[in-house]
Amino acid sequence: MTVLVLLPVQENHRDYLESCAPGAEFVYTSAARLTREQLGRAQIILGNPPSGRIGECQSLRLLQLSSAGTDGFTGGVLPKGAVLTNSTGAYGLAISEHMLGVTLQLMKNFSRYQDNQRAYRWESCGGVRGIAGSTALIIGLGDIGCEYAKRFRALGGRAIGVRRSAHGKPEEVDEIYQIDALDGLLSQADVVALSVPGGAATYHLMNAERISKMKPNAILLNVGRGTAVDTDALCEALQQGRILGAGLDVTDPEPLPPGHPLWDCPNALITPHVSGGYQLPETFERVVRIAGENLRRFLAGTALLNEVDGQTGYTVPQTKAHFEELLGK
Repeated sequence: MTVLVLLPVQENHRDYLESCAPGAEFVYTSAARLTREQLGRAQIILGNPPSGRIGECQSLRLLQLSSAGTDGFTGGVLPKGAVLTNSTGAYGLAISEHMLGVTLQLMKNFSRYQDNQRAYRWESCGGVRGIAGSTALIIGLGDIGCEYAKRFRALGGRAIGVRRSAHGKPEEVDEIYQIDALDGLLSQADVVALSVPGGAATYHLMNAERISKMKPNAILLNVGRGTAVDTDALCEALQQGRILGAGLDVTDPEPLPPGHPLWDCPNALITPHVSGGYQLPETFERVVRIAGENLRRFLAGTALLNEVDGQTGYTVPQTKAHFEELLGK
């Protein structure tokens, strides 16, 4: 069994991965230095190869992505019989804390005070809002959405979850609805938070009509894919003061080009798709632990963590107990 590792691992990570597959041949490289021979021989890949080169993976049996997103790897592009898994669960800690920070920054006028500081102005920016007593409408209840809900509720807020399927209510939210109830829920929300994958099903999920249903003092957060929000409609709403603000770690287009109107919209807090990544070291540790666990499970012929539905791009629902133990939650 040949295992191709594209993760930027250190010696301790190598020791761990190799302990999960005794006797396997491990090849360590990066996506930028991949050769056709390496891709052709690999039966298991840990990490994200260039999606355009999947056709070279003739021996592939398991692709364990280092990302939570699966863009470019679904829709039947993998060799027949190959299984796709991702790193859902690794990013919730970092991204939910980012979302919480952005929520507080917009609610408490911190960006305006920073502008005042640069202009040497000692003056109030007016009233602020609090999470306590507020309602977050969280669209997408994977690891990221649930982790944000947990933190929002810990500060006294209420969390309403929205997702595409009807299975069970996660303990992190107060209420749960399917996506067809979204229009009737928007007027309740002080924060509308999106953590959904890309694709036709989520394209412009927050369009002009839905943005118009938000409260005038509500905040829109997006940490999933920029295409889930109609950028032109959001710009218009911010420029006209029809919502309080927007915290965007993803945009459409992305990267956001110089001169785009979104840069200058009032109360738009934009970060360059960095809420996840490996900026928080624990995120990478979790990616490695998930990869090692799935490597061990695949070779043992047992159920995998985060197996991805090749058509929807969503992970198959699973129990949380072992997963949380693995990640040290």
